[in-house]
Amino acid sequence: MTSHVDTPPHPHSGSRTSRRSVAQRACVLLGALLFAGQASADDLAPRTAMDAAFEQAMARYQLPGLAVGVVQDGRVVYSRTAGELEAGTGQPIDADTLFKIASNSKAMTAGVLARLVDAGKLRWDDPVTRYLPDFRMHDPWVTQQMQVRDLLIHNSGLGLGAGDLMLWPEPNRFTRKDIIAGLAHLKPTHSFRSHYAYDNLLYVVAGEVAAAAGGAPYDVLMKRELFQPLGLKRCQVGEWNRRQVGNVAQPHMRTAQGNRVIREDGEVIPDITSMAAGGIRCSLNDMLTWMTMWLSPDATPAWLSPAQRKAVWTPHMPMPVSARMRAWDNSHVSAYGYGWRLSDVNGVWKVAHTGTLAGMYSSVILLPDQRTGIVILINGEGGQARTALGQVLTDRFTAPGKQTSIDHYAALLEAERSAERTANPAADTSARRPARPAGLQDRLGRYRDPWFGEVSICATEGRVRFASARSPMLTGTVMQVGERWLVDWDEDSVDAEPWLHFAAETGNAATLTLSHVDPDADFSYDYADLAFTRTQACE
Repeated sequence: MTSHVDTPPHPHSGSRTSRRSVAQRACVLLGALLFAGQASADDLAPRTAMDAAFEQAMARYQLPGLAVGVVQDGRVVYSRTAGELEAGTGQPIDADTLFKIASNSKAMTAGVLARLVDAGKLRWDDPVTRYLPDFRMHDPWVTQQMQVRDLLIHNSGLGLGAGDLMLWPEPNRFTRKDIIAGLAHLKPTHSFRSHYAYDNLLYVVAGEVAAAAGGAPYDVLMKRELFQPLGLKRCQVGEWNRRQVGNVAQPHMRTAQGNRVIREDGEVIPDITSMAAGGIRCSLNDMLTWMTMWLSPDATPAWLSPAQRKAVWTPHMPMPVSARMRAWDNSHVSAYGYGWRLSDVNGVWKVAHTGTLAGMYSSVILLPDQRTGIVILINGEGGQARTALGQVLTDRFTAPGKQTSIDHYAALLEAERSAERTANPAADTSARRPARPAGLQDRLGRYRDPWFGEVSICATEGRVRFASARSPMLTGTVMQVGERWLVDWDEDSVDAEPWLHFAAETGNAATLTLSHVDPDADFSYDYADLAFTRTQACE
């Protein structure tokens, strides 16, 4: 989320045996592929162009920190970092700095599931209820028909980002059991398997399926099946200690005074609910290793079988080809695999994903036929920077004669945003003022939603306060704008305000729904799926 899931981030250490497994030996080979072949200056004619793009992105978007790497033919041909872990501290970002990779965690979750398929511990077409008997969707038929593969390809029929408020903003008090229980209350917007709509909750379910099939909690499984065999030495998942691990980038938001840290980690990073959808943290070096594995299908011993590599990168769910993809990439095809987006760019096959959380952005772009991979990690408000920089670097390898720059794509993005604002303007709320308790007297009380739980809308010291019982960051002051009410959240980084829509009482049960004030707000602020009923008066 600029909230969240997008994701994802969920991000102890498993014991090591003295005997090296076949999978561990794969790490040695991948390490050799990745680091023994560092390119010389003579090999890197494109380096100056990549440096220019890196510097332009860093400057134009005033990023607190940036890490970029490129692998090609099994070698790291570009690796550069700049900025600080926390703005103003002087602590530099380097290639071992941990970033939240957000929804790029999804490909890791899918990869571990593919390993379990290789091991004969599950099948892609197994029903989810075989591993999670308590799993329920809103429609009992969909519950019965939902297969493991369906958890990964955004075809469930749920709306965009449905239920994401159980994941973000973090921290909150929702558990993975709550996610599984809450799904039954989320009403579909489309029929099953008929429509693509990005979701995060079912990746949490997929993580629990992996845990059940693999015989270990998700974080232990991820370390055992992925981090250790591939040698991702810095990646973190589950609960871990920030001070002991060290070198951890913090998220930032941009203010008039510059970049400011938001949602700073405490000493202990908790085992968060959203791990499998977007909770893993990795370094630039880790991500370079991860990409090299995918771009080295003939490496032996293999981390995945050829059959499972193919399954992961097979188009399973069609996706729309956007106007931007047509104009920028000359794309004709777009689809979702298992944890990856698949498309064509300038006639070249592209396998990619992005990750977005409040103050953290990531991008992984693989061009398998060219054995080329690009990774971008940012610890600030970097949505447009990620897009522009990723496009310039992709152009470099797919359309080498094309003259583009960060400024070129930045201008296109600004024009696109301006057109969207014209077509869907945000409401003018400049006349807002704190709502008076007397003006909402017949609407005050405690309300409950079947999946989100309880919120209170009660008078406190002459104002009306909205507070969620299970998502503490969703606390703020109710403001009046003409004849309407919205919530001004206390936490500045919670950047999507909701309108409050009170329905006339039916008997003693008043109802409440929410909607976005800004139509362009992050979809993970899933206000549309909330349906509250008043359960009692304020105390």
